[in-house]
Amino acid sequence: MPAELRASPDALLTRANREGRGRLKIFLGAAPGVGKTYAMLAAARAELEAGREVVVGLVETHGRRETEALVQGLEVLARKPLIYQNRVMHEFDLDAAIARKPQLILVDEYAHTNVPGGRHPKRWQDIEEILAAGIDVWTTLNVQHLESLNDVIQKITKVRVRETIPDRVFEQANEIALIDLPPDELIKRLAGGKVYVQDTATQAAANFFKPQNLKALRELALRRAAESVDSDLVGDMQAGAIEGPWAAGERILACVGADESAQRVVRAAKRLADIMAAPWIVATAERSETVLTTGQRRNVGEALKLAESLGAETKTLVGNDLADEIVRFARFENVTQIVIGKNRGRFIAGLFRSSLPHEVLRRSGDIAVHFVSAGVEQRRADRWRLPTMQWAFAPYAWSTVAVATAVGIGLALSAITRLPNISMAFLLTVLFAAVTFGVVPAIYASILSFLAYNFFFIEPTYTFTVAEPHELFALVVFLAVAVLTSALAGRAREQAKASASRTLATRRLYDFTRKLSGLASFNDIAEAAATEIHSSIQAPTAILLDDASSLKLAAAWPPLDELDLASMSAARWAAERDEPAGAGTATLPTVAWLFVPLRTPRTKLGVVGVLQSGVDAETRALLDTLVEQTAAALERANMSGEIIDTKAAAETEKVRNTLLASISHDFRTPLASILGSATSILDYGGKLDENAKRELLAQIKNEATHLDGMVRNLLSITRIDAGGLEVRKDWVDLREIIDRVVATARRAQSDHGISVSLPQDLPLVRADALLAEQAVGNVLQNAVSHTPPKTSVMISAEIADDRIMLKIADDGPGIAKDELAHVFDRFVSNLRPGSTRTPSDGVGLGLAIAKGIMQAHGGQIEVASPVMAGRGALFTLTFPRAKATP
Repeated sequence: MPAELRASPDALLTRANREGRGRLKIFLGAAPGVGKTYAMLAAARAELEAGREVVVGLVETHGRRETEALVQGLEVLARKPLIYQNRVMHEFDLDAAIARKPQLILVDEYAHTNVPGGRHPKRWQDIEEILAAGIDVWTTLNVQHLESLNDVIQKITKVRVRETIPDRVFEQANEIALIDLPPDELIKRLAGGKVYVQDTATQAAANFFKPQNLKALRELALRRAAESVDSDLVGDMQAGAIEGPWAAGERILACVGADESAQRVVRAAKRLADIMAAPWIVATAERSETVLTTGQRRNVGEALKLAESLGAETKTLVGNDLADEIVRFARFENVTQIVIGKNRGRFIAGLFRSSLPHEVLRRSGDIAVHFVSAGVEQRRADRWRLPTMQWAFAPYAWSTVAVATAVGIGLALSAITRLPNISMAFLLTVLFAAVTFGVVPAIYASILSFLAYNFFFIEPTYTFTVAEPHELFALVVFLAVAVLTSALAGRAREQAKASASRTLATRRLYDFTRKLSGLASFNDIAEAAATEIHSSIQAPTAILLDDASSLKLAAAWPPLDELDLASMSAARWAAERDEPAGAGTATLPTVAWLFVPLRTPRTKLGVVGVLQSGVDAETRALLDTLVEQTAAALERANMSGEIIDTKAAAETEKVRNTLLASISHDFRTPLASILGSATSILDYGGKLDENAKRELLAQIKNEATHLDGMVRNLLSITRIDAGGLEVRKDWVDLREIIDRVVATARRAQSDHGISVSLPQDLPLVRADALLAEQAVGNVLQNAVSHTPPKTSVMISAEIADDRIMLKIADDGPGIAKDELAHVFDRFVSNLRPGSTRTPSDGVGLGLAIAKGIMQAHGGQIEVASPVMAGRGALFTLTFPRAKATP
């Protein structure tokens, strides 16, 4: 029963990704002047008349009156002015288009480069954002702007096109409308001034607009439009689970096996594809239980490598019925012709299995099948060759021992009693051989069991003669059952072995991915990847990463100091060209190492090198997978570093902006006061009495002191951030420090009650006297500046064996619970209601500096609130207590 044809997951995913997006229609032309913009506007007017909302986002009329006439009556968005090189340029307004959100918007010149200063460097990126917003877009494009055709266009026209679009955005278009104009008609339009002004038209006709150039460009445009239609057709067929072929265009499938004719089939398919100008696919099919030999894997790998070098798409098909798998894949891909190899003269091999080429032909239906015969030398060598078998003595010896054991058991039991079903013992030996050694040893055991059963247990015994017809029938049935059992059991063994091999490979890949996902640094990832790739490939491995435009050996297993000059040349070539190089490639094949690029869609990271002369297709596929996982892990680490750097830069910018804002605000008031007082003394000094002058001078001194304190705080926090805070420890009496900071606070805030209660035996501490005084002073200043008048502030101390805790408490309104975590942050102030802080009191750095100073001394500072009847705040400064005494 044929397998049910299912929709392609990739095709369905492509459709799903388009849901919610706008539809893109491209009016494609071979050259400027064919009428793309005119055709787009004419079609847009028809849509408008049909009731659709149409807006012109940007249309370049180039002064053509007939084109300008079509714009009349359509809503046109205003262009956005941008200043570039002292000139005002008017560009497409992306934000206005998205805000307007019409059903359809017209944006001319898909490949246009935007003026610097806009959101995107290219107009096709603007259109991508519009499509993502759910707005349909119509645009225009000349075929020479496709990136993949850039070199071809330069060769044809001798002009390098600078403005290009990626082919992928062209291929994602929902509709391609080809605007075609014969070269003669286009040249007439050019001569009539309908494309360029006269001087420019004359120059264009002599260079770009030559008849042969226009014919070549026209052919390219027709081909790309046809390819787009063919791609859409295949996608619709795959998404709708529709069987092909629909011969709207030729598509060729080449089937290659593990024999020597594989490359001959690839070359024949290439010649056929060139003749028909058709896309082609090269596929290799293998049974799920098949384990290829090293030589067979090499044949397949070389054939697929040849196909890729010739421009084919390669696929690997796996299934039990290869003919059905090939035909089903061909119908799924809308293939119209199949090319397959056919070896003649293998008569004996034909007796063992059916011919795959003839099975494909029998099931192909409407698909044409081409047979490629083997070469003359190969046909002669293959004519009477037996099917390929790997002979080893041990399996057959053990099978012989198993049959001999069955004979011995049967003879022993026959001497005791008559056994009508002694053949069951021989079937057990066949099963043993099949499960243990495979199909061929099991068939050998079946034939040997047949002969032994006949010789020892069928009358007349000890001869190969069979006297009774029913005995002969039993022998034939026994042989058939034994062979069938051996084939089934052997195939089950091979399937289990292949499944175990694939499970092990999957498990190793999973472990490899999981191990890399737990690493963060480039070096750790490189070392882990080198070890795991070496373990999987069984070959020495080296990983070279890009470091400031040069490759450096990041990791190797077994350990390696450096690579030789030739190997480094191959590695650099692979990294620069983004292609494999070295052993087994067309570039520097004499180098012992094979280098595979480490790349992601964002960037090139380096290369992975494997010291192995011959890498088969299966090993190469595994290597490519491991390299992709390594690249993904390195990219993840790189992005993590970028995120951290971005956050750090954002935080730095935030601190800088806050600092500038605080300085500009908090410095302005004291400076204004100083300036006002100094101006009064200078302008009216002769009219002021001594008391007034002293008051003004005292005000200048006080404000200058405030400024000096803020500057010292800024310098202190800068030194703390830079790690340059120098702590000069000496024996310090905390009592003297407290007396000085209390006296300073009382002079500044005379309406606060400050009390001091210190133990009589308060010991000295090892600290920097100036820094300790600054830390204690900042905390006390915070207490008196951020509490209402008449608030009481208490200073006390507790002594422990290893530390001294200095406590500064107040009975003010306290600090809100959700603000406690931010008390020691920079530029944070006014966290308590009723604060008397003024702009000249600081920039919110006092407590942050106190924390930095205490940490530099090996101590700490803590805050708790509320502390007294639901009110107040308590700051605790902990100084380490020295073991020795002065």
